[in-house]
Amino acid sequence: MKELVEHIAKALVDHPDQVEVRAVGGDQATVLELRVAPDDIGKVIGRQGRTARSIRAILNAAGVKRRRRFSLEILD
Repeated sequence: MKELVEHIAKALVDHPDQVEVRAVGGDQATVLELRVAPDDIGKVIGRQGRTARSIRAILNAAGVKRRRRFSLEILD
């Protein structure tokens, strides 16, 4: 899942070399922390959060298949 979020984020931003994804795992849930360059945050979030919501929807769909819950946090 980490690779999936990283691939999507690198396709969206202007500075793909500064994309970092860190997985913080728990018992049933995994939090994926996405960090991008400061001027690329708007591209990852999108207008009114639509892009971020879409990435989260993909994670939820993939999580159902793996029987695990994933959430995405976009860090400054």
